[in-house]
Amino acid sequence: KGQAYWRSLEELAETPQFSEFMQKEFPRQAAPLVNGVDRRDFMKLLGASLALAGLTSCVRPYQQEKIVPYVKAPEELIPGVPVHYASALTQGGFAKGVLVENHQGRPTKIEGNPDHPASLGATDAIMQAATLALYDPDRSQITVNSGNPSTYADFTETLTQTLGGVGDGAGLHILTETITSPVMAEQLAQVLRNYPQAQWHQFDPAYSDGVRQGAQLAFGEDVQTRYDFSKADVVLSLSADFLGSGEGKLNYTKGFSQKRRIRSAEDEMNRVYVAESTPSITGSMADHRLALSTREIEQLARAVASQLGVSVGEASAPEHVPDGWIGAVVQDLQNAQGSGVVVAGDEQSPLVHALAHAMNGALGNVGQTVFYTDPVVVRTDNQLESMRTLTDAMAAGEVQALLMIGGNPVYNAPADLGFAEALSRVPLSVHLAPYYDETSARCTWHVPQTHELEMWSDARAFDGTVTIIQPLIAPFYSGVSPHEFLSAVLGQPDTLGYDIVRTFYQERAEGDFEAFWREAMYRGVIPNTAFQPKEVSVQGNFAEQGSQDTQGESEGLEVTFRLDPSVYDGRYANIGWLQELPNPFTKLTWDNAAFISPVLAEERGLSNDDLVTLTFEGRSVRAPIWIMPGQAERVVTLHLGYGRENVGRIGNGTGFNAYLLRTTGAPWNAQGLQLEPTDEQYQLVSTQMHHALFDDGVEARHIVRHGTLAELKAHPEHPEFVHPVEHHDYDLYADYSYPDHAWGMVIDMNTCTGCNACVTACQSENNIPIVGKQ
Repeated sequence: KGQAYWRSLEELAETPQFSEFMQKEFPRQAAPLVNGVDRRDFMKLLGASLALAGLTSCVRPYQQEKIVPYVKAPEELIPGVPVHYASALTQGGFAKGVLVENHQGRPTKIEGNPDHPASLGATDAIMQAATLALYDPDRSQITVNSGNPSTYADFTETLTQTLGGVGDGAGLHILTETITSPVMAEQLAQVLRNYPQAQWHQFDPAYSDGVRQGAQLAFGEDVQTRYDFSKADVVLSLSADFLGSGEGKLNYTKGFSQKRRIRSAEDEMNRVYVAESTPSITGSMADHRLALSTREIEQLARAVASQLGVSVGEASAPEHVPDGWIGAVVQDLQNAQGSGVVVAGDEQSPLVHALAHAMNGALGNVGQTVFYTDPVVVRTDNQLESMRTLTDAMAAGEVQALLMIGGNPVYNAPADLGFAEALSRVPLSVHLAPYYDETSARCTWHVPQTHELEMWSDARAFDGTVTIIQPLIAPFYSGVSPHEFLSAVLGQPDTLGYDIVRTFYQERAEGDFEAFWREAMYRGVIPNTAFQPKEVSVQGNFAEQGSQDTQGESEGLEVTFRLDPSVYDGRYANIGWLQELPNPFTKLTWDNAAFISPVLAEERGLSNDDLVTLTFEGRSVRAPIWIMPGQAERVVTLHLGYGRENVGRIGNGTGFNAYLLRTTGAPWNAQGLQLEPTDEQYQLVSTQMHHALFDDGVEARHIVRHGTLAELKAHPEHPEFVHPVEHHDYDLYADYSYPDHAWGMVIDMNTCTGCNACVTACQSENNIPIVGKQ
């Protein structure tokens, strides 16, 4: 049966209460939602959103524009037969290629585009949920002026009058999220040419300035770093969850899996070391994992770098690192010269990022598994400083017009800036957003924004590859795309997004533009647009300067902020599918919690569901506790994205708002958190044990089989490694290959190309099911 595993602290403790709980086939605790929308209302809202897929009367008059299906254009529309279109969805501004299944003009399902470097045919939960977001009945439907219904025509008239009075743009400010779109970059550049005194700011709560500052510290210039984990034999992750988050996670997961897969006792696999403060997807895959605080991770990076020959000044192992751990890491990395990777997490300090760059250079990994290119984002300015500059200008009355494209800064801007209060001093504030959210409610104008499945646009992937984003359906409501919004700023409010995007590429195309345009939409990528690697070199003894956080101990605990794996930074809080999706480790749904270690829980006398008050730099929130095995001892992890007030009937009032503790000085980690217990409890809902199968208190089956690579090589036939159900080894036929087919798939002979490779392969054994005409 394999080694016994436990999935919750209650199961490990084997308390009588837990045994009684597991004897119930349908625990009563799982029946209703405790607060917010109950499950009956949730299903009503879900049905209402899906019903919109059948409505056509709600769309505005829309010019017919031709979109191109992926791979094969149908001669005619056949009811019940889907058509797939290549497009892209963005997270943090970066594109991830998708294939959208379309039934009779309505998008219904999303899969990854195998031709796109950022997805390689895969998707994540947020991408899958994009269709439900499209049909969300709580999306903004009308233009609003000071809380009253209005029209987009009235807004553009007011905008034109206002811009006519700003002259060269003094007092005009534009706030966007992270931008990679070439078209939008050109539009913003044109706005700044027309209004040379105007200012463009960027702020995205998921963006890490530490990544950019680390590159500046190491190389003296901004670069984009990307990795090839398919060639990495040894990986050292300094709190980098490259398998669970980030713009390249789908690509990295594919490459990492290739080096992780064992098909026989002769195969080798990669070795992964992870140091992190809170459990992550990457940490769960580690061969050797350490639970360390942020300051200890920086100390660890210094110690490893020192032994690899990087000049770091004084370096010593952190307290919680076992003897020999650093030596083993160093030896493995040195033995894997040119085939290793050292990667730092986005939330780490600039020094940790710079040390990772230096170690990769010292190990010869650059150009083999680690590559540097020009930045993919249009602007690499410090976003926190940009937000501070904007907020100070608003507070001083220097901003006459603020145009916000996307984002929700009233909700997620650093708490110490006072953005909401400063916004009230702006005469004209405009917010283009998909929901009438916390920021929209405080602006003079709100304009509904189209969903990415409704608009024309473009965006770059993590490697720079450009994708044309094509709409799958006409906008349901009077939505406006960011390109159409900026066109109104440029004095052309009636220009459609299709014309803006197409004209941009037509002016830059060489040769037959129509062929280029069709191929770009047909494949979902524009070929030869990925950024090429560039040579960089580490400068000076940057690591000898030290860090303000590594010396001594400060009072209080460490607070660590993380993006929620389901609702991200909060923008997906109204998507019921994602609220129902359990957290990867706690299996919590519809809530966030303060993660603490078992050691800290015992020290403070805390249990799951206990409500505590968290205080940081004079600001407080109340949050429920969840005890997390594998958590660093004195670290409290808070997930962002909950505590919404203006998002919709599903997302409003779920969880607590961790942004209230996040500041410009501590966007990801900080020392000095105070935790005070209360006498109250807050019931959290976890699905961890809901569907476990028990027989007289003993789990009826083990779903995990456990062993080391050395044990597999020594005893390949041991029952621990042999699956009880025999599976056919399709690799026996790896020598046979033919276009667009893979072993084990079903071949439809109705669409057979007649290459006969499948017939040849099946002469010895009919291992491929064949349907259709024989």
